[in-house]
Amino acid sequence: MFHVGQVLGVILYSRLTWKEHVDAKVRKAQNLMWVCMRDCGVAWGLGPKVLHWLCVAIIRLPVTFASLVWWPGCQTASAKQKPSRVQRLACLGITRAMSTTAINAVEALICLPPLDFVIQSEARSAAHRLWSLGCWSYLHPNRGHNSILI
Repeated sequence: MFHVGQVLGVILYSRLTWKEHVDAKVRKAQNLMWVCMRDCGVAWGLGPKVLHWLCVAIIRLPVTFASLVWWPGCQTASAKQKPSRVQRLACLGITRAMSTTAINAVEALICLPPLDFVIQSEARSAAHRLWSLGCWSYLHPNRGHNSILI
């Protein structure tokens, strides 16, 4: 792989697979989550409400940034699992559940949608915003980035 560059926090490679971008964002979010988790314990530190806020406001934001650009490259099952690792770590920290607890159950308990749905939702809202401003070319409705508007 040839590293081409980074533009506004989006890592670009010559083949545009987006794997490296997603890996870097997930690694950064996991490190940030571990920093937050060090400040909480069973009887001291950050409470579940603060951790929930940190997850939604601080940690989810860098992962979903510019998702309109890279979401088509993350539609495979293996690519969807990477961002869900961050969400799993956050959910277990918020609820202080055991590591063997099913992620879907914990997400439902604390009202967090799966992260791949959030990424797709952010991409869809950005596409609709661009479309409503007249900045979106809608030539091929079922191909590439245009499929988000369907």
